[in-house]
Amino acid sequence: MKRRDFLGHAAAGVAVTVAGCAGHTREERVRRPNVVYLFSDEHRWQSMSFSELPQVHTPRMAAMASQGAEFTHAISNYPVCSPHRAILMTSRWPYQQGVIDNGIPLDPGEITLGKAFKAAGYRTGYIGKWHLGGTRAEPFGFDTSLIWTNTNIHYDASVYHPANGEPVQPKGYNATLMTDQALEFIHESKELAQPFFLMVSWNPPHAIFTDAPEEKRSLYPEGSLPYRPNVSFDQEGLPGDAPQIARQNDWPNYQGYHAHISAIDDELGRVLDAIDALDLARDTIVVYTSDHGSMFGSHGVGSKRQPYEESIRVPFLVRWPGVVPAGLKNAALFGSIDIMPTLCGLAGIAIPPTCQGQDFSPALRGRKGPDPEHQFIMHISKKNASGGDNHPAPIFRGVRTRRHTYAIKPDGEGFLFDNQADPYQLDNMFDAPEAASLREQLEELTRKCLKKAEDPFTLPG
Repeated sequence: MKRRDFLGHAAAGVAVTVAGCAGHTREERVRRPNVVYLFSDEHRWQSMSFSELPQVHTPRMAAMASQGAEFTHAISNYPVCSPHRAILMTSRWPYQQGVIDNGIPLDPGEITLGKAFKAAGYRTGYIGKWHLGGTRAEPFGFDTSLIWTNTNIHYDASVYHPANGEPVQPKGYNATLMTDQALEFIHESKELAQPFFLMVSWNPPHAIFTDAPEEKRSLYPEGSLPYRPNVSFDQEGLPGDAPQIARQNDWPNYQGYHAHISAIDDELGRVLDAIDALDLARDTIVVYTSDHGSMFGSHGVGSKRQPYEESIRVPFLVRWPGVVPAGLKNAALFGSIDIMPTLCGLAGIAIPPTCQGQDFSPALRGRKGPDPEHQFIMHISKKNASGGDNHPAPIFRGVRTRRHTYAIKPDGEGFLFDNQADPYQLDNMFDAPEAASLREQLEELTRKCLKKAEDPFTLPG
């Protein structure tokens, strides 16, 4: 199906029939479900009260997980801001849509989530950090575009760009201000009686870590949060000219990171409470996730762009009362590449033929869904990273399978971990003679991924 044919077909719309959590058909809905897609920046899966860190305050995330579904092994295929966002927006791999690093704009000619939902009759909105070039989301299918810039300073410095007039620099915590705009969009959409698709991109817990709200930092007196057992502070593996972002693993930054997460938990709660108060819960799919994780000293490094679990594994929570079964946990490998077709499938709209990912919506309805053998993981370029080529993260391609993580660098060195036997990835088996056969199998999987993704990376001989 050609792009023009797809958009025309999607615009025609079809009635949606959904299955209830017991597998029985519910009444036909007279309108499509709303979709609210909420994502923060750099929130790793391990840092929630119900995953690996019970000391962190995330009551609304915990409640959302109990009220709906969680993909417990959601993988950021490319754990960097812009590349993840381009994959999210298009369900296409970096060399297919061109965003191979930060600082590269997404082509507005791409079929995006915004265009797919707009063509299906939705009122569409994008609020928050964009990081795909420029300050306008309208060319990508969004009716409302409130893109924020200078978002790494979380108080009083961030700027949003309205469709008309000059940029606005309001006072306050930028995540709260973004939520205010999101609530206004939801209220307006309720009044218009039009199904809506809204994406909200909060910047926290991304650095600056130490400017988290004071009342949230006070939740975590020094020493109250344990570090993961694989954390090292000697930084011997970091080159002397490595950027400061790779070194920000001390207590004030670690405290601030989790304080920002608790602040985002509050913002998530505000959105959920508004949806409930407006009697929209049963007609609204709500997602909470993040673009990638953060290392915080695991394996002696900070930041992201790594093949380790702290970098690639993220929260992915979905609430839709009456359709998504409460308390559902799905361990299938669900990637960034799968988000677009899954949202389309769950809402009952046409999935663009350009999508490279799979539709996991049957699994979210409690039925049998995809259970892929692996997810492709990568770090293609760091020329636009903090410190550029001095950033300590390696360039790599590889796979995260149900059990193993495999990644190989251009020089032939690599990573091979048994995540079941070695959950903190302390034993790198890449050069172990007894792992030679396994390494060959995972290399072949990686080769297949490279071909499908049209990635020119050459596996070392």
